[in-house]
Amino acid sequence: MIKEFNNLPTGLLEIAVEDLHTLIPGPALFHLPGKSADSLFVSVLLHGNEPTGFLAVQRLLQKYHGQTLPRGMTLFFGNTQAARVSLRRLDQQPDFNRIWPGTALPDSPETAWARRIYEIMRRRGVFASIDVHNNTGLNPHYACLNKLDEDFLHLGALFGRLLVYFTHPKGVQSGAFAEFCPAVTLECGRPDQPHGVEHAFQFIDDCLHLRQFPAHPIPRHDVDIYHTVAQVTVADSASFAFNDAEADLCLNQDMERMNFTEIQAGTAFGEVKGDLMPVIARDNDGNPVTERFFQLSDGQLQITRPTMPSMLTLNERVIRQDCLCYLMERISP
Repeated sequence: MIKEFNNLPTGLLEIAVEDLHTLIPGPALFHLPGKSADSLFVSVLLHGNEPTGFLAVQRLLQKYHGQTLPRGMTLFFGNTQAARVSLRRLDQQPDFNRIWPGTALPDSPETAWARRIYEIMRRRGVFASIDVHNNTGLNPHYACLNKLDEDFLHLGALFGRLLVYFTHPKGVQSGAFAEFCPAVTLECGRPDQPHGVEHAFQFIDDCLHLRQFPAHPIPRHDVDIYHTVAQVTVADSASFAFNDAEADLCLNQDMERMNFTEIQAGTAFGEVKGDLMPVIARDNDGNPVTERFFQLSDGQLQITRPTMPSMLTLNERVIRQDCLCYLMERISP
């Protein structure tokens, strides 16, 4: 059962993220009062190797130490055990950002406590929901939305002009909370970049002071919106590497530079050994659409149509645990 607290543990403002499990050994909610009762929900460390959200919250709590917050805030600390060893998740764990209501995963203790948090916060009422993440590859900062309603667009634009609309994968925290409040996932670059912490901290602080979302539509020239149309994974039966010509798929070592770049048909992701397609692309309903995006030509894995990839990384463990990349298309205003 999920644990709830109305006070922060002593030492939270100074502790290192890898030691956080000594204060918060498992997923927990902390309800903090504020001058305005409608609370901001902030989720951090759903992935243990993405500490920027925790560091931003820690800085925020240091700023308001001994003061009343501008509005109530509920903090959720996720996978502190994986944070102990700086891993996305432990081997025996599901992905903590795939277990929320709407997930296709079977029932488990993790889906049960995620459903419980969803129910608790829906009853309490939430002004907005923020889930803070990092990338492992070269990516700009951007905000992800599960709905294109105006409040969601205003919330995302407060973080920056680059917005990504997605409905797959299922079971993500922002997708669940989007059913009852504006929700956003922040992608804050690599975890070792201090400006990611600064950006997330400033955004959360701004949301604490935001009285309401503007009633007018957001000017479309103020944002660039992309729609995720496919998730690409390496087939379980295929081996892959970045420097092993004997692997079924030898990926280009500089491919992460294609993130958020519009690439043309014929662009190669890597060299393929044999004649079996080593990747699987699925659309937002989970249907395989590999042939719409990839072909094997002259021993290469090539894109067949103009597209924009995101989340490409050189981290082989993350690729196997999550995906190779997402493919996006621009949404016209």
